[in-house]
Amino acid sequence: MASNTTDNSQQRPRQRNGPPPPRRHGRNPPPPRYQQTTPPPQATPQEKKKPVFVKVDQLKPGTSGHTLTVKVVDQTSVPQKPNAAASSHLRPNRISECLVGDETASILFTARNDQVDLMKPGATVNLRNAKIDMFKGSMRLAVDKWGRIEVTEPVEMSVKVDNNLSLVEYELVNVDE
Repeated sequence: MASNTTDNSQQRPRQRNGPPPPRRHGRNPPPPRYQQTTPPPQATPQEKKKPVFVKVDQLKPGTSGHTLTVKVVDQTSVPQKPNAAASSHLRPNRISECLVGDETASILFTARNDQVDLMKPGATVNLRNAKIDMFKGSMRLAVDKWGRIEVTEPVEMSVKVDNNLSLVEYELVNVDE
């Protein structure tokens, strides 16, 4: 019974045309040598855009990248569930809900860990790169690791507490097209 496979031990090595390949220098070969042919382009400083401040009543569900100046009206600490077995190696999370707003509306802000210390009642803060999270159908304002909270000079601002955007309940509706 003849097979179509050939025995590799009886094949001759291939003949190469040209010079042999360069030898390797151990584990760390020398770095390649480059020659500079053109001068490097001059580095132009990138212009930073001025932040566009929005008012609280302009916030919509599922949006992000907001920059706004708000005043902290109230702060309520959220108690944590005692789940020591699952997160014994993690530091405990501190979460508080703060009612923040401006002269147009108010909204609940979720402050986490170090943010809790900055969000004291009566403080005026700039929220940069803030986003809207949905919690049980209502809007919450939050700043994650890509954003920033800056405490600023106190501003005389009367917060419109009766227009609380977190009290409006939203429902996710799928639209068939």
